[in-house]
Amino acid sequence: MFFKIALLVLFFAVMIGIGFMYRKSSADVSGFVLGGRSVGPWVTAFAYGTSYFSAVIFVGYAGQFGWKYGIASTWIGIGNALIGSLMAWVILGRRTRIMTQHLNSATMPQFFEARFGSTALKIAASIITFIFLIPYTASLYNGLSRLFGMAFNIDYSICVIVMAVLTGVYVIAGGYMATAINDFIQGIIMLFGITAVIWAVLKSQGGFLAALDGLGKISDPSVSSTPGVFNSFFGPDPLNLLGVVILTSLGTWGLPQMVQKFYAIKSEKSISTGTIVSTAFAIIVAGGCYFLGGFGRLFSSQIDIAAGGYDSIIPTMLSGLPDFLIAIVVILVLSASMSTLSSLVLTSSSTMTLDLLKDHVIKDMDEKKQVLIMRSLIVVFIAISVVIAIVQYKSNITFIAQLMGVSWGALAGAFLAPFLYGLYWKGASRISVWCSFIFSTVVMLANMLVRGSFPVLLQSPINAGAFCMIAGLIIVPIISAFTPKPDAKVVEEAFECYNEKVLVPQSEALGEKE
Repeated sequence: MFFKIALLVLFFAVMIGIGFMYRKSSADVSGFVLGGRSVGPWVTAFAYGTSYFSAVIFVGYAGQFGWKYGIASTWIGIGNALIGSLMAWVILGRRTRIMTQHLNSATMPQFFEARFGSTALKIAASIITFIFLIPYTASLYNGLSRLFGMAFNIDYSICVIVMAVLTGVYVIAGGYMATAINDFIQGIIMLFGITAVIWAVLKSQGGFLAALDGLGKISDPSVSSTPGVFNSFFGPDPLNLLGVVILTSLGTWGLPQMVQKFYAIKSEKSISTGTIVSTAFAIIVAGGCYFLGGFGRLFSSQIDIAAGGYDSIIPTMLSGLPDFLIAIVVILVLSASMSTLSSLVLTSSSTMTLDLLKDHVIKDMDEKKQVLIMRSLIVVFIAISVVIAIVQYKSNITFIAQLMGVSWGALAGAFLAPFLYGLYWKGASRISVWCSFIFSTVVMLANMLVRGSFPVLLQSPINAGAFCMIAGLIIVPIISAFTPKPDAKVVEEAFECYNEKVLVPQSEALGEKE
């Protein structure tokens, strides 16, 4: 117990110390929100990865999908690495950095305003962001109760409050740079932690081959009558597995807190290095989490899904580990939660301040006042998320839980297509962006409120979210073809940034001399 507590105290001390170390660099809006657009490749890559993978992934999703799909759930982690990280960096990274700096936009709603020439779009995007990011923020605390109960026997409410307060302190003090540096440290903890946990759990089952063999002997008639389905290549339900891969992988392309990481990239080298690092990080962390969860059924004699839910699977798998490893797991889950929480509250506060309050509610807001309001809103947003998390835990209000489940699909479904087409295609119309916003938010809210009315395949919020993202990619070009063309001046001003000439050394491009 002494070792566990000492490790926690050291962890929190480092996080807070870094927050105050970067206090001076967060004095203006650019520094507080984007780190002055000067963040290096490794830090940016780790900030992207740690914002991507939270305790929801490690405890909730890994347990749930590992139980449903067996070892095939590893495909989710592979999809996260290849689509959610590699392709996101390659397709979005450079263009996002160039155009957002050119348009002087620090948030995704500001991008929509400048790119499509509509203040109303900025306000609508900021409202959607606020509505769906806050409950998503509350979901990050899920899973902490069981892990902390297992390790320290501490009440869930205390865990939530302590984590929220300490995260708030370093984000408020140091802004984006403190968040990014802490993400880097937390990412290293996650890499070593998940590797150690996988090794220990498989060792407890006789090694990888023995565990895989044991998994093949398990059958569940309610899932599939095929023998060995849980250690098969695609598992018992490939179609729904594909829906999970699409939502959790392609979804990052439209999430404000993820895309905003590209705004802060320092240089071309940062993009190439960051692409490799973030992809490797995702393979180890996401692939490792889902790979571990795939062996959950080996512990079925200790797990009561009906009583404890899917969140009980991973903690049960870890409960037999040595105290040293349990302490590592607690720090791992704290790192995953705090890194994502810091990213979400920073995104929420900057969006609310810069896109809703500035010029619309509060006139003549100078830089100092903007930063002060953002810091104040971080306190408000963290407090709201804590209240939601505790109320849900104590009252088991299903409405809140459902809202958390649809938030990712609603955000990514609404923003992915307009943002992607906005970077690449001059023909995307303002009305098509409105249609994407409205379609996804209405579909996901309807999925939450009248789920039984949906087709069977779309009753799952995950499949519904994946459907909204793909539908948006179709809606925007079709609606753009039948609606008024975008303002040519606005479009040309946005795209002229790509035509600016830059000099590069011959090691990167051959010259024209013979």
